[in-house]
Amino acid sequence: MSSNTLHEEQTDHSTIETTSIMSKVKVSGIAKDTSKSMLHDFFSFCGKITNIELQEGDQQQSAIVTFERPSAVKTALMLDGGALNGATLHVTSDAEHAEQAEPQEHPSPARHIEQSDKPRAGIAAEYLARGYKLSDHILQRAIEIDNKQGISKKFLSYMNGLDASIGQRALGPEQTVSGKVQSTFHQARDRAMSIDEQKGISKVAHEYYSKALASPVGQKVLSFYTNTSKQVLDIHEEARRIVEQHKSQRQGSTSAVPPAGGSDARPESTTQAAPTAV
Repeated sequence: MSSNTLHEEQTDHSTIETTSIMSKVKVSGIAKDTSKSMLHDFFSFCGKITNIELQEGDQQQSAIVTFERPSAVKTALMLDGGALNGATLHVTSDAEHAEQAEPQEHPSPARHIEQSDKPRAGIAAEYLARGYKLSDHILQRAIEIDNKQGISKKFLSYMNGLDASIGQRALGPEQTVSGKVQSTFHQARDRAMSIDEQKGISKVAHEYYSKALASPVGQKVLSFYTNTSKQVLDIHEEARRIVEQHKSQRQGSTSAVPPAGGSDARPESTTQAAPTAV
């Protein structure tokens, strides 16, 4: 075997090992009666999980959670100090995860997003809407991460696309939610939702965003998800909007929207479902 070939194999192995480390978090302080499915449900809001190694201890458990993307690890680290099943979790990583602004690019309109594409403040609101307990310190941490990293260009493209498509259905050609005053939506909202139902759009996983943008508070919702300037109170308000949306949905349907990761694990204090990844 040549020295060049050996060097290439060592480099590939090192790259794979580094990627693996970048995609994992260590979780300690897990309550003794917390199941793997409950742990999966909690961390699935961060992004797609590929594996969970749950290790039992005398009084508490620990786990290694592996995500598909390193960006999901950054969100999981934000949850250090969060509560699950009555216990305070300690979330760490062996790798450095510097928060860097995303390159300024202009992707084509996005029709598909993952949990890891969403702003951290939005994910924090989903946690609160499901009944999980996150301190205001963690919510402030989410805001600071969004400020440093910026909103994902893919997510911005997705939300701007919804802004335009819902505006066209509700208000006419070349109209957007963000370009209209709130008073117009008291009448236009029903028209947009009616068209959605006829085309089956309300059945897809981005139902919350679609209906929220088509509501009288559509501009506020759009601003929450596309701007980094916000306060802890804004996250609590968005969590309440998610809860109200799903209350309204359950009144019109007997089937609940599944949690972000598709798990059947239980939230702590409520069964509110958060928007799913699409």
